[in-house]
Amino acid sequence: MNQEVQALGGARHLMRIAPEMDVPITPRVRRLIDTAPMRRLSRISQLGLVAHVYPGATHSRFEHSLGVYRCGLQVLQRLAADPAFVEHVDDRAVDTFVAASLLHDVGHWPYCHPIEDMQLAELPRHEVLARQMLMQTEIAERIEADWSSVDEVCRLLEGPLEDEASRLLASILSGPIDVDKMDYLLRDSLHAGVPYGRNFDLGRLIGSLCVHPEKPALAVGEKGRTAAEMMVFARYVMFSEVYWHHAVRGASAMLQRAVYLLRERLDLTAMVTLDDHRWTGRLCRIAEGSLAEPLVEGLFGPQRVLWKRVAEFDRLQHETLHAQLSRRPYSWLVACSEHLAERLSAECGMPLSAADVIIDAPPIKLEVDIDVDVVHRSGQVRPLGAVSPVVDALARRQFDEFVKRVRVFVRGDVRDRLREGHLDQDWLHDAVERTEAAFET
Repeated sequence: MNQEVQALGGARHLMRIAPEMDVPITPRVRRLIDTAPMRRLSRISQLGLVAHVYPGATHSRFEHSLGVYRCGLQVLQRLAADPAFVEHVDDRAVDTFVAASLLHDVGHWPYCHPIEDMQLAELPRHEVLARQMLMQTEIAERIEADWSSVDEVCRLLEGPLEDEASRLLASILSGPIDVDKMDYLLRDSLHAGVPYGRNFDLGRLIGSLCVHPEKPALAVGEKGRTAAEMMVFARYVMFSEVYWHHAVRGASAMLQRAVYLLRERLDLTAMVTLDDHRWTGRLCRIAEGSLAEPLVEGLFGPQRVLWKRVAEFDRLQHETLHAQLSRRPYSWLVACSEHLAERLSAECGMPLSAADVIIDAPPIKLEVDIDVDVVHRSGQVRPLGAVSPVVDALARRQFDEFVKRVRVFVRGDVRDRLREGHLDQDWLHDAVERTEAAFET
């Protein structure tokens, strides 16, 4: 059995993380987490701008990485009793999985998710950066000496998955119900000070996991159906109340617009190697004297100043507007915001720039499927959504289209000039039509 899984029962060396979790630290794990790229994760916030709304949400990606590693060991411990798992997965593959669970976030950089959502051509995705860091740093030598090979770890994290064992282990790392979600829901909820992400039975869920009888993937036994339902619902509510809270989205929209306005002056390829403090310091210096300066100062200056929400549209009540604005290229949204700013300038009697009016909409990328298969005692396999009214409702009304609303944010003094602080929908319709016409030509 893998030495880290064995250490779950009483390792000599432990690292304590919230909430009262003991993480076993073997010598080879210590050699990995003491590398510079892993230590850098201790200086990168897991939730970034969420702390503007939930001040306790300042935990690091390093803490989360340890939590994912611990959840991974618990899942391995459970599956060690599953003959299908033992048949397909050998000791080397297990070692590769354990290393990958520790290193899965090594390519992350400050505020990467909202900035990646913009899909800027000059910016490599964090999965690509993870491979570069694993290949080009001291981590490579330690993986080769202690675990398996760098290439095997990279392939487990980002593909291609060439065999059944890899596909099965990858589904534990990244799938509808995976160790990443198991940890971040609980951890983000704890540090944000809300109960939503902790309202599922993690022990029951892990205890019910099994190998899918028809394909190399993780599945849930019949007794874990309710725990799986509650995890799906916990994720839904965390998006609704934390990740896509309107003020969090306002801050994220400000950061995106600042980066977009400064993109020709920022060396984003170099900035992805920085930690939070150095990244924000460089952004603040480059923003000085530019249109983006008020945005950056509002986020990272001595006083928090967030742009205000003046309109909000979900798909259920505003299907046309939501469809017109969702999953548009970021450059299109900027152009639409500029047309809207022109109209607001006339209405408010004040000049407005591309930094003063921001349309925030669901990005091009959709969330992953929230469904997973349930294996019944009879051997029958059915999707969780087919046996669960809760999951079925969430699957049919994807929170990409309900929780992830279209919103318009403006400077506070602009909202004060609008009648009752709201935006006339006709102005937005007009901005959409003008943008469509401009992009067609």
